[in-house]
Amino acid sequence: MSAPVDTAAPWASADPYALALRSGRGPLFLRRTDGWLLPLEVERWCARADAVDRAVLARCEGAVLDVGCGPGRLVAELAALGRTALGIDVSEAAVDRTARLGGPALHRSVFDPLPGEGRWDTVLLMDGNIGIGGDPHALLRRVRQLLSPDGLLIAETAPVEVDERAEVQVVDLANAQGKGRPFPWARLGTEALSRYARRAGLVPVAQWTAGGRRFAALRCRSTDTASSSALPPKSTAVMSSQRGRNPSADIPVADR
Repeated sequence: MSAPVDTAAPWASADPYALALRSGRGPLFLRRTDGWLLPLEVERWCARADAVDRAVLARCEGAVLDVGCGPGRLVAELAALGRTALGIDVSEAAVDRTARLGGPALHRSVFDPLPGEGRWDTVLLMDGNIGIGGDPHALLRRVRQLLSPDGLLIAETAPVEVDERAEVQVVDLANAQGKGRPFPWARLGTEALSRYARRAGLVPVAQWTAGGRRFAALRCRSTDTASSSALPPKSTAVMSSQRGRNPSADIPVADR
């Protein structure tokens, strides 16, 4: 598979984003070329997992890969519960903050080689990360490669039905110099996500709204357990060792 435009450099060099993660405060925005602004919820991302987050994590199965983990609240929560989890992010500041919270994380793009490819039980695309790379079909195909044959994707979608691709940049409106380089991004509502997912070999199995946020669960096609993610699993402590080898065991020692 040919990777889409690499978004690692723009995010990694977006000083306003790194500074905001280090301080735990915004305000920050994604700005389109036409001037439209999308607020980034820095304070929520830098806080501990809230009740809505924990309900999402209760639906996760086995070993969890958090793509675009940001400052790491979800990975840290899973680690605190004794779950097998790994975060990846193109921002060094995000990976550093995740590690400080006690969550394992790697400084990688989702399109880079990753540990445990094809064996992750759950992949998370939270906080708008369905937009990574600006090409939802390419991202979902990549997620399908990372998941186990009966794996589960849980994605957070836009609060309205939208199917949008745009060039954006991270901006700090309080600082005239506070902006990063432009990069491609996407926004999808639940219906648009379902259309792209089917083409990538993922079947929608559940959708829900909580705390003003919208989510969807999708299962790899050709599985007898396609409906199991419609409700949270009976146990939130299902470990990947019960289903196969721990994918995070593939992380090189130097990267741990």
